[in-house]
Amino acid sequence: MELVAFLGAGKGTWGQVAGVINKGEWDNIVIVGDDFAKKFNTQKDFEFIEVKSSGIVDLKEELLKKLKGKFKGTEVALSIASGEGKEHMALISALISVPVGIRFVALTRDGLVFM
Repeated sequence: MELVAFLGAGKGTWGQVAGVINKGEWDNIVIVGDDFAKKFNTQKDFEFIEVKSSGIVDLKEELLKKLKGKFKGTEVALSIASGEGKEHMALISALISVPVGIRFVALTRDGLVFM
């Protein structure tokens, strides 16, 4: 399965995203974030997609253009443990418009959980 994760400006939630990346067996990893999120690193290779738009509609359109054609399958795992509501809404809307299905994923004490 392919993984898409949003990285917000606060580094406090980056550990959750890193855990999801490192604990899973992913065919492809796409990280979405702003210029600050470029500082993120992890043990596994990933593609970073930088977004610059701030309005929710513009952000959704920017994400759609940058995500279209990135996925081989019909479904992706999505981590939105980092970021804010409008960023999450724009990303979910863009993924649905790609179109791909979404399975939310989180790291818990028991390992990865798909919701």
